[in-house]
Amino acid sequence: MAPGNEFLNKQVVPVLTALSENTYLSAIRAGMVSVVPLTIIGGLFMIVSYLPINGWETFIAPHLQLLQVPVTATFGLLAVFVCFAIGYDLGTRFKQEPIVSASMATLIFLLIQIQLNDQTLSMDGLGSKGLFSAILIAVISVRVQKFFTDNNVVIRLPDNVPPIVYESFLSLIPMVYLVLIFWLIRFVLGVDINAIVQTAFKPLVFALNTLPGILVYAFLVTLLWSVGINGDNAMDAIVAPIFLQYLAANVEATTQGQPLPYITAYGFFTAFVNVGGTGATIALALVMWNSREPGFRKVSRISLPTQIFQINEPIFFGFPIVLNPVFMVPYVLNALILTTGSFLLMQWNVIEKPFVNVPWTTPPIIGHYLVSGGDWKAAAWGGISIGIAMLIYFPFAKIAERQRLQAEAAGKAHE
Repeated sequence: MAPGNEFLNKQVVPVLTALSENTYLSAIRAGMVSVVPLTIIGGLFMIVSYLPINGWETFIAPHLQLLQVPVTATFGLLAVFVCFAIGYDLGTRFKQEPIVSASMATLIFLLIQIQLNDQTLSMDGLGSKGLFSAILIAVISVRVQKFFTDNNVVIRLPDNVPPIVYESFLSLIPMVYLVLIFWLIRFVLGVDINAIVQTAFKPLVFALNTLPGILVYAFLVTLLWSVGINGDNAMDAIVAPIFLQYLAANVEATTQGQPLPYITAYGFFTAFVNVGGTGATIALALVMWNSREPGFRKVSRISLPTQIFQINEPIFFGFPIVLNPVFMVPYVLNALILTTGSFLLMQWNVIEKPFVNVPWTTPPIIGHYLVSGGDWKAAAWGGISIGIAMLIYFPFAKIAERQRLQAEAAGKAHE
């Protein structure tokens, strides 16, 4: 094994693996993934509301307000669903009653959204702007529940009591404690928790909508994949709330007829960068479709159907790309080049920014078209992206092919 690979395996991979499998980050990631279907539903109504067809705007105008209701019910309540989902998942991981954990976390989150003057909920805090608060509240609430349970500071009823009643009383003391603490902080002391959390994350929120920031993200995702860790999953717990915020802001801007403020909204990376899978590996399968080396040729042909739906594990581990310097270089390079090209085209208003969320398994070109709300130029860029990725993979693929053929020839010569 090469010294570089040995260092990665012994020093880097264990640390990154531990981080990606962290209990809290895993729960946050699961919570964020659970709300993706909601954004897709909202996105479908967005597509119908703003179809890029001549005369559609006039035709749909009388029904537009009605069509916006599901958009508000999904994007407008994202933080509530995220808080509940993270609370449920973390409660399960901590061996608490998950529905109680989720309900407790959601109660506290809704509590801090109440406006003191008229006792109504602040709708701003319930949507994308409250995502970071929702994550923080969910983690704290379930952690407190776990602490009280572990230290037996709970009300335990006899075992013959129905489970739902038993669990309700079991959670009563930690729930009272949480309500009192957050009531004191938010209303007695007047601390705006949402504002503080948003301010704390502001540098990261700003950075990820810049070209240098999203390039760093693209580099980290592909680097993690290159050492055998699912980079998208590992980073999702940190970036998904930000990308969802961007998407919700773009949706709101669309409904108000304003320019879309964010380039790297949810869908930018999955559609415009991960073309046929992270690292645009569909291009590698196309390059190696008629490879002179039978192994490469077979893996390429088997993996191509899955890569049409953005699933690239067969080629990633079949070639392999993981811990293989020959393929790691173009793998990372493609992500950086496609990130740069897509970002600049959107910044120059050549193609539309993302404002519709579609399943990440949507095939390339179709995904480009749908995410951008039906922009044919975005679809054309999807086809060009595959061509660019093929050009980048080609010389490296030929080097790997030549090495494999030489090794096979040497093996036969020694027989």
